Amino acid sequence: MLITGYDCKIGDLGLSQSANDTLLDNEIYGVIPYIAPEIFMGSAFSKESDIYSLGMIMWELTTGCKPFANVEHGIDLIIKIIDGARPEITEDTIEWYANLMKSCWDPDPKKRPSIDIIKDICKKWDKREYDGQVDQVDQADLKRKKLIDSKKLGPEFSEKSHPNAIYTSKLLSSYISKCSSIFSKCSSINSSSKDYISNELEF
Repeated sequence: MLITGYDCKIGDLGLSQSANDTLLDNEIYGVIPYIAPEIFMGSAFSKESDIYSLGMIMWELTTGCKPFANVEHGIDLIIKIIDGARPEITEDTIEWYANLMKSCWDPDPKKRPSIDIIKDICKKWDKREYDGQVDQVDQADLKRKKLIDSKKLGPEFSEKSHPNAIYTSKLLSSYISKCSSIFSKCSSINSSSKDYISNELEF
């Protein structure tokens, strides 16, 4: 849950890098589940990509779990993220919060809300300006308790973490190059054969 009674800020997630290495211009570091899909396609870090990352943090706050913890953090996950894969929103998540979170995950950076819009929504929440808001919170709390009691929510109840699910910042440049190569080949092949489907993009 976002705390709006304090001055909270989101940092420039694009500045993440190895503490032991000198960052070169063409090197990009990060944690795969929190990186916006356009970054893997070669775009630069931006305010919009930070909003995507904020959406992932919002999901973590609702579940007590890290996104995509049960799969390997490699090229397969990256392609799925580019193709639209997002963490499953739990049924106890308040509707307006879920809608805001999903808008932060939009594959089109231009359709993601600005931080000012998010701030305004949180202010409305803090002032209880949403219709039926108290009832939504009460219902969400009841659902959350049931999920916890049934061991379907929380870090201790989550699926087993994959040994190659890495949540420390690592060099992503090789993944970005591979993604660019894969999608360039697919675009070239698809332009000459409408019936062709890349095996690497089938899920």
